[in-house]
Amino acid sequence: MSYTALYRKFRPSEFEDVKGQDHIITTLQNQIKANRIGHAYLFCGTRGTGKTTVAKIFAKAVNCEHPVDGSPCGECEMCRSIAAGTSMNVIEIDAASNNGVDNIREIREEVAYRPTEGRYKVYIIDEVHMLSIGAFNALLKTLEEPPEYVIFILATTEVHKIPITILSRCQHYDFRRISIETITDRMRELMDTEHVEVEEKALRYIAKAADGSMRDALSLLDQCIAFYLGQKLTYDNVLEVLGAVDTDVFSQLLRKVIDRDVSGVLDVVENLVMQGRELSQLASDFTWYLRNLLLVKTSDNIEDVLDVSTENLMQLKEEAQMVEPDMLFRYIRIFSELSGQLKYATQKRVMLEVALIKLCTPAMEPDQDTLIDRIRAVEEKVEKGIEAAADMKERIVYAGDIPGGGSASSEAYGPGGGSRGPKPELPNAIPEDVQEVVKNFRSIADEASGMIRGYLKKARLSLGGDNRLLIVLPDTLAASVVGREDHIQELEGLIEQKIGKKVEIDVRQVEEGRHFEDTFVDIEQKINMEITVED
Repeated sequence: MSYTALYRKFRPSEFEDVKGQDHIITTLQNQIKANRIGHAYLFCGTRGTGKTTVAKIFAKAVNCEHPVDGSPCGECEMCRSIAAGTSMNVIEIDAASNNGVDNIREIREEVAYRPTEGRYKVYIIDEVHMLSIGAFNALLKTLEEPPEYVIFILATTEVHKIPITILSRCQHYDFRRISIETITDRMRELMDTEHVEVEEKALRYIAKAADGSMRDALSLLDQCIAFYLGQKLTYDNVLEVLGAVDTDVFSQLLRKVIDRDVSGVLDVVENLVMQGRELSQLASDFTWYLRNLLLVKTSDNIEDVLDVSTENLMQLKEEAQMVEPDMLFRYIRIFSELSGQLKYATQKRVMLEVALIKLCTPAMEPDQDTLIDRIRAVEEKVEKGIEAAADMKERIVYAGDIPGGGSASSEAYGPGGGSRGPKPELPNAIPEDVQEVVKNFRSIADEASGMIRGYLKKARLSLGGDNRLLIVLPDTLAASVVGREDHIQELEGLIEQKIGKKVEIDVRQVEEGRHFEDTFVDIEQKINMEITVED
């Protein structure tokens, strides 16, 4: 005997076997028990959620000789003939290939004849949205006032394409997407029946990939079992068969994007392509991964919402501290757009790589929602540049002129010092403690409390009397906030922790109408600029 696919072999034959549509099943059973059966029903919902299956069970139930609690008994002559497809009382019509006016006229002529057996003639019109406008118009009168022994069940995945005149004549039932838990439980039950050993994690991934469709889930499961026939079906086996990617790869990819490591990102893509992974599935799964990360970032006690393992949840929480919500919004937007484009793309790899490069380099995008990330990228480059200069302390000259003539200050400010008059002079010997603070000031500022950390980004450094470090702010508000006694104590404490010495600091502001250089000497620039080239 030829093999029967799982979704056909285990198609529900009674209402109790239908999973995930309790709101519809209960209503239909109550109608049958109370003999309040309607004349026209519209079943709509995504593929594989049970529309046609429920329609067939309903057709059996209304014609069953011995119904049990609103469900067909499955034993009587009518139940057996309908299940075998030999009954003249249940007529299935595929509207995709029978969508003309003539097809509907045939139905109108047939409904005039009573059923030869049973109580009702049931017309199941699948994909009814494919009917032409003329066919819909031809159906209207019959659908509104059919004979008492005729029931119409219309099924569709695209209810928005059905004329309102048809909708108003039907009882409307929405079939929901089936939850991952429900699909997983059903597959586990069927695998026990089939005596196939499958990992729980593998079943949950298949259920997630099915996107709410029980039929899709069973088809994918069938495919995976066939590939590893006679073996235990593992999570890694499923990933290989479906061309999918493990979450560890998404974590690796995300961390490289956060580090703006373009070459590292392209290396990951190269490995995935060589492994034969499906790039459309990769884009879809990575978007889902970013969604989970956003939920962790913006919500508390999210464990019940996320369908991830404990170890993956810990990894998500760790990565949530590495990325800002605005960055995640941008990432999700870019990959959502990419998922739609990949369906029709001939160069999928190129489009995926371009999208990932966009994530790494926000300057490529003119969109307004990238502005914050573009500023953040510039700040990172500036900070890295400052740190690199501070690390070259063995090549920094703290006193004297730059070889070749001219002092550091004249190089920095230009010949003649501009039109603002003579510049204040800085003693050649800057105290070592102050030098150490200056070299580490930006990292010290990053450890300050949130209230003053933002103001310190705009601060410039100079030297006061008695070897004090001056922190110069550009305006009165910044100076008043940073100059509070508790904030000064906080900064002095951070400095002491960093260099192991106590350095007194003083907070000043640039006078209105003047420039920093008119009153102060930038010792941070002087220390970082006075570099001699060793022979």
